[in-house]
Amino acid sequence: LWLRRTTHYLFIVVVAVNSTLLTINAGDYIFYTDWAWTSFVVFTISQSTMLVVGAIYYMLFTGVPGTATYYATIMTIYTWIAKGAWFALGYPYDFVVVPVWIPSAMLLDLAYWATRRNKHAAILIGGVLVGMSLPLFNMINLLLVADPLEMAFRYPRPTLPPYMTPIEPQVGKFYNSPVALGAGAGAVLCVPIAALGAKLNTWTYRWMA
Repeated sequence: LWLRRTTHYLFIVVVAVNSTLLTINAGDYIFYTDWAWTSFVVFTISQSTMLVVGAIYYMLFTGVPGTATYYATIMTIYTWIAKGAWFALGYPYDFVVVPVWIPSAMLLDLAYWATRRNKHAAILIGGVLVGMSLPLFNMINLLLVADPLEMAFRYPRPTLPPYMTPIEPQVGKFYNSPVALGAGAGAVLCVPIAALGAKLNTWTYRWMA
C-alpha cells in the first residue's frame, strides 16, 4: 500500500514540475515572436495533450471524479511560480503565459462522472472535450497580452536563440484560423494520448501488483 501511494504522489509531483518546464518552452510564444497566432497551434497541441495524459492517468489511478481538476490546479500553481521567477529575473510579465487548464480539466471530470466512471467514455469524450475547449479558454492569453513585436524590441536580449529573434510579421501567413486548427488537432490527438495515459495506468497497476 505504501509503495502504491508513494508512486502515486511521486508521479504527480514529477509531472507537475515537467508541465512547468513544457509550459515555459511551449507557452512563451508572446515574447520575442511576431508569429503568436501561428505558434498558438503548437501551444494548443502541446498543452492539451500534456494535460489529458496526466489527468487521465491520475483520474483512473484514484477512480475519483474531480482529480483531473486537482491535477490541473497543481500545474497552474507551479507555472505561476515559474512566471514569478522569470519576472524576478527582469523579464516582462508577459514572458511566460500561464495556460488556462482548469476549465478543460473540469470538463474531463464531468465526462468521467456523467458516464458513471466509464474509462473508455472518459478517454473518448473527455479527450475530445479537452482538445476542443483548451484553445477557446486560452484565447484570453492572446487577447490581453502586450503586442509581441513591440515587446521584442523593447526588451532586446543578445543571448536569444535564432528562432526567438524578431522577424518579419508572419501572422496569418500559414494558418487562417489558428484556434480552429488547434482545436481540431487537439481533439484528434487527445483521444490516443488519453488512451496512452490509461495504458500507463494499467502498466503501473501490474507493476505494483
